[in-house]
Amino acid sequence: MKICYIVGAGEFGDGLPRPLGTDMVIACDGGYDHCRARGIKVDLVVGDFDSISCQPKQGQVVRLKPEKDETDMGWAVMEGWRRGYREFVFYGGTGGRFSHTIANIALLTDIAEMGGHGLLVGRGCWMRVIHNEEIRFKEEERGYLSVFCLGDRAAGVYEEGLKYGLEDALLTKGNPLGVSNEFLGLDSRVSVREGSLLLVWEKKEDA
Repeated sequence: MKICYIVGAGEFGDGLPRPLGTDMVIACDGGYDHCRARGIKVDLVVGDFDSISCQPKQGQVVRLKPEKDETDMGWAVMEGWRRGYREFVFYGGTGGRFSHTIANIALLTDIAEMGGHGLLVGRGCWMRVIHNEEIRFKEEERGYLSVFCLGDRAAGVYEEGLKYGLEDALLTKGNPLGVSNEFLGLDSRVSVREGSLLLVWEKKEDA
């Protein structure tokens, strides 16, 4: 499955994008600085360039107006989707202004509800949204996993192979029942029959 990597200007987070031949890297404004500093080849640079240290010289450049409906990363998602990508990985989308992190969680939700998958990589914290589906984790996964309802309700929620199990549960946006679960070194899964869930997995401090 080909991946569209989107790099923003926030805190870069864990690891590095490792694009293969069919993958694409889109740098959003100051995200271009992150890519230059880490030697990441960029296919497309977008933004109004209000948070960038130097003008890009490689790849394609799309200059956006400062007054626009979409965020730079939102525009990048639409462009990636238009080009046929359904798997998205975000770097530089957390830290900094908290409002931008929330906006990127909203993008994860939009991607999931359209039938794609998005992963938001932070520092010691990764986020994903699932919609009417399941996600599986291998036994080597460690740390905490929290599950939050997006929208009014999420029905038919299962959590298996984790410290605390759920079976055919109903989660609501006002009750954080799924917070601070833990991986046990087992194959595990989270699923939802109807609705959207935000999954947040965090490293333990000593991990």
